[in-house]
Amino acid sequence: QVQLVESGGGLVQAGGSLRLSCAASGLPFSASAMGWFRQAPGKEREFVAAISWSGGTTYAADSVKGRFTISRDNAKNTVYLQMNSLKPEDTAVYYCAAARSFGLVFGPTEYDYWGQGTQVTVSS
Repeated sequence: QVQLVESGGGLVQAGGSLRLSCAASGLPFSASAMGWFRQAPGKEREFVAAISWSGGTTYAADSVKGRFTISRDNAKNTVYLQMNSLKPEDTAVYYCAAARSFGLVFGPTEYDYWGQGTQVTVSS
């Protein structure tokens, strides 16, 4: 049974930082591409960042590029999202996802497994 469990969300002031973690189990983590998405109230789920199986290739959406960094530790079966210079518009539920793929995966329908999400709220 595959499980993805996000943690690290919370309330932070604009300009602050948070680090999200996603612990994976039940899947070949080191052979899986990983990604982060977010969904704000009334909006569609939005791609945030993706990382290849080895961590050697990453990609971030333009809206977060230069502020958010995705990374992974295959020894710990964990993927991270470091979020700096947070803005109120970053407020959303953040989800991690896993894909049975080695390369980068961008579309939500291409991911096979999803976590339950963690709330990030940025106050102005």
